Amino acid sequence: MTTIDIRGILEYLPHRYPFLLIDRVLELEPGKRIVAIKNVTINEPYFVGHFPHIPVMPGVLMIEALAQAAGVLSFETLGRKSDASSVFYFVGIDGARFKRPVGPGDQLRLEVEIMRFAKSISKFRGVATVDGQVAAEAELMCTLRDVAPPQTAAAARQAGD
Repeated sequence: MTTIDIRGILEYLPHRYPFLLIDRVLELEPGKRIVAIKNVTINEPYFVGHFPHIPVMPGVLMIEALAQAAGVLSFETLGRKSDASSVFYFVGIDGARFKRPVGPGDQLRLEVEIMRFAKSISKFRGVATVDGQVAAEAELMCTLRDVAPPQTAAAARQAGD
């Protein structure tokens, strides 16, 4: 089983602060499953406005954290890293349920398993827990799409000449 620190995660995901929602990968079995963690701190930017009197991590961000874990699992399964020529998109979320609030000081454990893996659309089952209690769960559908790499400013100017 593979473990991945934050430097490795940055190679698999294009996300950066404040939207990178995985701190470490504890277990990874390509083609099967991943277990990752998100350390939730009071410094998260959403706590300023999301129930400031009782800070709660938005449920959609828990689902996004599960999707980011699915992204790392997918790239590792394909034997590649994230680059400017591809994007891993959400295409569906089924059965999302939120079972307990998550707040500062909690460690969100993200467990994602592949239900179906295909180039067009892959399906994952994700469960986010805190201290063994389910916080959120959902089935996620994602697709890897090729995109045109961004042009440099010089190339854009030259193309416009």
